Amino acid sequence: MSLAIIYTRAKLGVNAPLVTVEVHISAGLPSLAIVGLPETAVKESKDRVRSAILNSYLEFPTRRITVNLAPADLPKEGGRYDLAIALGILAASGQIPTPVLSHYEFLGELALSGELRSVTGALPAALACGDVKRELIISHASASEAALSSIRIFGAESLLQVCAHLHDREHLFQASAPDALDVEQVLDMHDVKGQAQAKRALEIAASGGHNLLLYGPPGTGKTMLASRLPGILPKLDEREMIEVAAVYSVAAQTQTHSWRKRPFRAPHHTASATALVGGGSNPKPGEISLAHCGVLFLDELPEFPRAVLEVLREPLESGEIRISRARAQICFPARFQLVAAMNPCPCGYYGNNDNRCRCTADQVRRYRDRISGPMLDRIDLHVPVLALRQGELHSKTAGDNSQVIRVRVEAARARQLQRQGKANHQLSAPELEKYCLLSDADKALLEHAINKMGLSTRAYHRVLKVARTLADMHNKDQPGTEEISEALSYRTLDRQ
Repeated sequence: MSLAIIYTRAKLGVNAPLVTVEVHISAGLPSLAIVGLPETAVKESKDRVRSAILNSYLEFPTRRITVNLAPADLPKEGGRYDLAIALGILAASGQIPTPVLSHYEFLGELALSGELRSVTGALPAALACGDVKRELIISHASASEAALSSIRIFGAESLLQVCAHLHDREHLFQASAPDALDVEQVLDMHDVKGQAQAKRALEIAASGGHNLLLYGPPGTGKTMLASRLPGILPKLDEREMIEVAAVYSVAAQTQTHSWRKRPFRAPHHTASATALVGGGSNPKPGEISLAHCGVLFLDELPEFPRAVLEVLREPLESGEIRISRARAQICFPARFQLVAAMNPCPCGYYGNNDNRCRCTADQVRRYRDRISGPMLDRIDLHVPVLALRQGELHSKTAGDNSQVIRVRVEAARARQLQRQGKANHQLSAPELEKYCLLSDADKALLEHAINKMGLSTRAYHRVLKVARTLADMHNKDQPGTEEISEALSYRTLDRQ
């Protein structure tokens, strides 16, 4: 047979579009041509494939070989097509059976010796392969990651092993998903002394998925508190686990040993906008996508360039980031929970009772103006973290631990999912009117507070979402005066 068709997968964001490898062998001078918009790494596969076939004691045809990677308008990059190209050449030259090839998809980079190497984006490829009811043969190094999907994954060490499997002489092992380690967090809320208001705010943020800003003097425990938020968040469900693992797969940051844990990302304030949202000539996910279904912690918030912070505004609302390039538009998921920390002034001691602050009012204003109003609007809870009072640091009563708090958080989140199918922070304005019914007195209270504090319409909706979460935590059908008053108390930086 002079024509063979092999199936493989490209990488396009967190998607894996199908690529059909068509190999035709014809009479003519010995040559190997690859067409179908291949990039340099794909063009170089001709040398890797030839050496791999010969070093696997197989025959490389000394005829004219044409390899087409379809669709032709989809850019192809990397060495992920090596295995499919090699098998296509072997099938077209009659060295492996062709009827079984339609049941499989193949993914892997070949070494010159014929060994298979790992590729990025194995999990999205496995998920897409399962959608069309095929099985995936992949390198042994990537098999455990791909096995997080629900399809049959076969891991191979070399090209020769794949050929033996297709000849039904030696069967490849079926890969299984790795066992996740204990997901309990080492960082426990019980370690935090005092700070009752900040702990309360963390529990509210975890219960409803709200964004949180902690501000106060240096050394009061803002970073310590933020790092303990993942420990009280509800556990990832199966869909969220797969989404998180897929993002890390395409970012080449596979963490199969901790794929059940919620991500916690803390980029430095010198990070660029591209590092934060993703991008590049071949777009890769940024910190906000790596924090998908988890926490993005921005310490020293005013130290981030304002242009960098402004790129967060759209993904905070939509839960995704779209990166447009000349060749394609790629969408990465970015449904993260923002937690930020900042000092109240450049020196950090503004508002302290010890009169250590020497900043002028103009310096304080300029420092806080580094955070724009629209960005501040999108943060639901503004919480002061003050220095501990005398005796609190040595106190033995530190409140509930993370396990106890997580039980309460999961109960509140379960009520939200049962009522509306989503967390409270995802509610739209019409849904808020439906699920957050206020009495006339509470409406008057809220309207008075909005006028006095100068809140925007977005901030008004944020207050309602927090009040709705507080009602869920108190096991109430609707928020009342107590919940609205507490929700308003967390908008301290909005006050005129």
